[in-house]
Amino acid sequence: MISSKELLNKTGISRATLNNYIKFGLLRRPLVMNPGSEGDGPRQLGYFPDEAEEQIRQIRRLKGEGLSMAEIVSRFVSARAESDKSDNLDLPTHLKAVPVSDPPPKVLPPALPGSELRLTVDEIAHPAYMLNYNFELIWFNSAAQKAVFGGIETLPATCDERRVFRLLADQGASEELMRFHAGLAKARLPANQFHVLCQGLTASTAAQLQQFFSEAMIEAPRQMLHVPITLPDESNNGQLLEHTTYASFFREGIFIAAVPEGSDTISLMEFMARRDEMIRSLLKRRLPVLTHLAVLVADLQSSVRICSELPPEEYFELINEIWAAMGPIFRRFHGTYAKHVGDGMVYYFFPEPDSNYLSNALYCAQEVRREMQKISKAWQIRKNWHNELYLNTGITEGQEWLGTFQASTSFELVVLGDTINQAARISDFARHGCIWVTKSLVGKLTSEDRAKLHYGVRRHDRDGRDTFVASSFSTVASLDNGGNVGTAKHSDIATLPITEMVEIAETA
Repeated sequence: MISSKELLNKTGISRATLNNYIKFGLLRRPLVMNPGSEGDGPRQLGYFPDEAEEQIRQIRRLKGEGLSMAEIVSRFVSARAESDKSDNLDLPTHLKAVPVSDPPPKVLPPALPGSELRLTVDEIAHPAYMLNYNFELIWFNSAAQKAVFGGIETLPATCDERRVFRLLADQGASEELMRFHAGLAKARLPANQFHVLCQGLTASTAAQLQQFFSEAMIEAPRQMLHVPITLPDESNNGQLLEHTTYASFFREGIFIAAVPEGSDTISLMEFMARRDEMIRSLLKRRLPVLTHLAVLVADLQSSVRICSELPPEEYFELINEIWAAMGPIFRRFHGTYAKHVGDGMVYYFFPEPDSNYLSNALYCAQEVRREMQKISKAWQIRKNWHNELYLNTGITEGQEWLGTFQASTSFELVVLGDTINQAARISDFARHGCIWVTKSLVGKLTSEDRAKLHYGVRRHDRDGRDTFVASSFSTVASLDNGGNVGTAKHSDIATLPITEMVEIAETA
């Protein structure tokens, strides 16, 4: 360990700068100890881990690269979160620890990440809100409701109405705010897709946004951006004040917070650095939304028989191998994992600005079938058996409510409605790895995507021969699928028109 005195001498920084680094959470809180000195020497000194010297040099380098203190704080606090799980430090044997007074000495105040009082979502006093990457508003606090969104009473029900540009335009938002959000969109979307976010706006507003989008500077990829924006400040009777507006990018979306000039930002930075806790808190608070979606359900055929033929460890190995192989495919086509039972798979596909969620589901199903054929062949060779492994797939679409179910330690996204039940019934009806798709989904494909789709229904003639009738549909009750029609569990989809997807042509 290194004393505060040695640290100041080696780095050349002032004690005031050292105290600021501790206050900002850039350095660990020092341990105050008796250095074992005699006579007039100090009776207590603050001791830092040996890496503190290198951390100070890193801060200097980042400053030299033009990063703001807010960005440096975000980087350091996030990286330090893992190492802060344990405070077991190796101490020189001649140092005797002494209790730290409460409150600690003013010379070395504790860093916020080490304190027990930490900012939470509900305690953010300044405007804060979160967007998903469709640029739909999924959460906002009361300060953002007033300062950014013009006092809207509640979040609209549908995804289209929650698009941030539509909300801002309806409330007559300032050009600053419009440009800021257009810049965020430019960092995420190709130019030919931005028009999707402008749907529902007047022609003049859409044209103005397109101009802001084209003029926006694309920021270099960073974890956090910050820009000055003038907003009304409720604590000053709605007076217009300049705010530093932070945008922090996460896998789940963009968290935005606006802090008035002169206000404390440290607790907010510390909160944003606790990534998992922050995202979990925000997503738990998201309100249900009525959204379009496609649902894909895939189930392992004859899983009970396969389970009976394999030792337990090999059966679980097979199921885990299937899940491990399919996971990247679903992610590539923007599938969202849903709760499953046993060895089945359930995935949601939601609208995306830069791709079609319906065709995403179809391309994904095709790739899953190809991957399953490889797994089946590998297990035939391994076990020297003739079993074919099939994932039977059902896909449909609809408009349903998306929300969250919360437990004490976790939450999960849940879709309510008949769409999932339909997809599950169709999957159960399918056989031999077939992909069955509802007529409603095919009808909602673009003409370009529908032209790529090879689909139809197999009919039996009087002589018992199979004839494939392309580009056709049939109700479930009219199909003879190996005696799998007419059971009670298929009665609720008996009149549902479906078709077999043979193939969908790859995009160029």
